Amino acid sequence: MSSLSLTSCSLSRRRFLKVSSSLTALGVAGAMLPMGMGRAFAAGEAGEVLSGSHFGVFYGKVEDGRLASVRPWEKDPHPAEMLDGVQDIVYSASRIRYPMVRRAYLEKGPQAERDSRGAGDFVRVSWDQALDLVAKEIKRLEDEEGPWALYTGSYGWRSAGRMNPQAMLQRLFNLMGGSVSSSSNYSKAGIEAIMPYVMGMIEAEGPQTTFKTVNEHSDLVVFWAVDPVNNNRISNTIPSHDEWNWIDELKAANKKTVFLNPVKVESCNDLNGEWIAIRPQSDVALALGLCHTLLSEDLYDKDFIADYTYGFEQFADYLMGKGSDGVEKTAEWASEITEIPADDIRDLAHRMVAGRTMIVSGWSTQRQHHGEQFPWALVTLASMIGQIGLPGGGFSQRYHLDACGAPVTNGPSIGSPISAGKRKETKEWPEEKGAQIIPVARVVDMLEKPGESYEHNGGTHLYPDVKMTYWVGGNPFHHHQDRNRMRKAWKKFETVVVQDIEWTASARFADIVLPAATTAERNDIEMVSPTCRKALLAMKKIIDPVFESRSDYDIFSALADKLGIGQEFSEGKSEMDRIKEVYEAAKAQAAGKKVEMPEFDAFWEQGILEFEVPEKNRDYVKHAEFREDPLINMLPTPTGKIEIYSKPIEKMGYTEDCPPHPTWIEPMEWLGQKDKTYPLHVNSAHPKYRLHSQLAGTKVREQYTVAGREPCLINTKDAEKRGIANGDIVRVFNGRGQVLAGAVVTDEIRPGVVRLWEGGWYDPEDVSDDNTICKYGDVNVLTPDIGTSRLAQGTSAATCMAEVEKFKGEAPAVTVFDAPKDAA
Repeated sequence: MSSLSLTSCSLSRRRFLKVSSSLTALGVAGAMLPMGMGRAFAAGEAGEVLSGSHFGVFYGKVEDGRLASVRPWEKDPHPAEMLDGVQDIVYSASRIRYPMVRRAYLEKGPQAERDSRGAGDFVRVSWDQALDLVAKEIKRLEDEEGPWALYTGSYGWRSAGRMNPQAMLQRLFNLMGGSVSSSSNYSKAGIEAIMPYVMGMIEAEGPQTTFKTVNEHSDLVVFWAVDPVNNNRISNTIPSHDEWNWIDELKAANKKTVFLNPVKVESCNDLNGEWIAIRPQSDVALALGLCHTLLSEDLYDKDFIADYTYGFEQFADYLMGKGSDGVEKTAEWASEITEIPADDIRDLAHRMVAGRTMIVSGWSTQRQHHGEQFPWALVTLASMIGQIGLPGGGFSQRYHLDACGAPVTNGPSIGSPISAGKRKETKEWPEEKGAQIIPVARVVDMLEKPGESYEHNGGTHLYPDVKMTYWVGGNPFHHHQDRNRMRKAWKKFETVVVQDIEWTASARFADIVLPAATTAERNDIEMVSPTCRKALLAMKKIIDPVFESRSDYDIFSALADKLGIGQEFSEGKSEMDRIKEVYEAAKAQAAGKKVEMPEFDAFWEQGILEFEVPEKNRDYVKHAEFREDPLINMLPTPTGKIEIYSKPIEKMGYTEDCPPHPTWIEPMEWLGQKDKTYPLHVNSAHPKYRLHSQLAGTKVREQYTVAGREPCLINTKDAEKRGIANGDIVRVFNGRGQVLAGAVVTDEIRPGVVRLWEGGWYDPEDVSDDNTICKYGDVNVLTPDIGTSRLAQGTSAATCMAEVEKFKGEAPAVTVFDAPKDAA
């Protein structure tokens, strides 16, 4: 490569963009080919391999067989600060190096005591011995009990790439006779449940009105409980980071922006936006107050309501106090709940209808008690404003992830190389054995209440009596709530198998631990920002698996052999065979669009394919067709319209926790309670420097920890009241548990609120103590484990109150990032 090569993975953004511009000017970045296919020049130096991660496309530098460093792809507009962690995770002290078995389990199998789970007493075994133990237990339970005794609810963001280990796990167990699995996710179960009833679709998926259209047509952009700058650093696939260009363009255009958030988030600072510090969990009340203002002052779009919505009359009666509660939802009423002055609420309503307004929401507001209500209220407010389907107007529920506002290219979508397949019915599944699929956030309820009934999305089901779980590509001891309750319930499992990269708390609370390879140690394929289909990436193996780790496909193929279903599982196909199949299917799909793609070997050598954006896609407006003709382009709802009132939900009878129209329902605990046990709301936002719990076990942690622990943002006034100074170790506690954290005193968080990022690794001081302190700062020690409502049964992690005090005495050392003894 020329002297303009990028040699450091820690370039400043200014330097990086300068060099990238130089490369582009020289034509190094590649040229567009005919038929709409772009050939991106993989400008790697000698010893570099192009691949991808949840943090972006990157080059891995290999020296003496080791992954020595990483640097971003030259076309990444804003390389993620945590990309170094992709290299460090391979060799970190927390890496799972060998197959390990808990000593008690190795001695007594599923009859072993379970109290020592988490204590770190593991024994190194061979791969053959470990897989024999796993296979033996799967066979025993399938034969003696049945598939309802096995839980493969593995959930998590796994590694980037289409070789999905969770699909492999389901395939394996389906070939054996099946297992209990899970539905939805912890991220957006509430919005996934409610939006099909309101819009007939999950609005949080698929392309959104393009950033370009917002920039050109919006007069006001309201960011409601969302921080795109923070969240778009990562992706559940591979991010393109195109959203950063949008933020830069919004700023350059000097667009008016409002941020409704208890924290002055990074995006607000970048855009110099107006910060309205709303009281946590009062978002529905604010939406109702805005709706009431539009209704009572006759400012709402009556034509849009009449032509495009159903059930407004019932909702209007509720706003005016004619509902069962008899309370008028005035701006004054909303002000008491939100602590936003009534005049400011009215002013915001006036501004929303004075020009073209785009309302951008995130998902945090639906991860709370009665979380289904806010997405519904937001759509209702947007309907009253009447700009849905117009350029720069309406709402979006996904600008915070995966470049969903970028225009869609003419490239193909790609599928999965591994099909979970159908359950091989070796046994009938009697109804009394319980549900085959449970809501993912109800796993602890399932463990505590086998045979008991629960309601979910209009149905009544039974919890199965599970005895074993196999977890891959996820970290339940991060994403589930009420850790102490979970620890007790986890003992219900006779056997816990965890297949992972690092010694997370989930691995530490397992009986059998299998070391998986990182993305740097295996081959894969993935679309960069798949919603807009920006580019197809060959994720090449950079180095061979280190220590005794194996790729997930190799592990499951070997386990399938032990179970006597090896040929059925692999179908005689290698990992590369399956990757090639994905490519060939995409190539055939592209041909149907008259987009030419090279042969697989040429693609693999080339490394990445970029696709063109058809000009018409640059100005895409979501729901424009519906607005143009609501009869021909009816929504897939019972009425074909936006359902402000839902008769299907009415028939479910969920009056107390999910009524048939958007409703303010007081959460189980919040700042507005008259008799609060704990005075501070705990905000558990997504972290800035990692993806959930991923990369916490790497050197990236050095960028954000305070006193070696998770940072705890606390308002200056709250800190002064408690004698807390910046950098102090604090104890955050409530009736569910206690954690240590490092104080960050700031005025960029609302008084009465503290912030602990989710994803901090759980580090219990004493696993024999039911209320042991977490030494590092896992916020889910504090959060409640309750469903949003009977509709979604999603997580309510954003509903949490606690107290904070300065920790006195010598703080216990953080040990969770070191492998258990005998495992290094």
